[in-house]
Amino acid sequence: MPSEFGGMKSTINIIGSRIRKIRDEKGFTQEQIAAKCQVLGFDLTRGTLAKIESGVRGVSDHEIPFIARALDTPIEALFPGDLVVIHREPRYKGSAKK
Repeated sequence: MPSEFGGMKSTINIIGSRIRKIRDEKGFTQEQIAAKCQVLGFDLTRGTLAKIESGVRGVSDHEIPFIARALDTPIEALFPGDLVVIHREPRYKGSAKK
């Protein structure tokens, strides 16, 4: 969607559209997911979820598991399929290296 400056609208997060897609596929409303998150201990409102889904609000790493659980979906399903995750061995400095 073009912005007022002629470019593409940027989003604050990469999982909002996936959250909306999964929620719609499972037949949940924003109100239902917000209520499930609140029961799980994450104070999420319907309005905040709408902002997350539209990419206006970011999602903290500690919020992602709550949303995934409320959607009854694995965390990995919230991320784009083309996302590449690189696993690296930890680096140790000095004598801590084994």
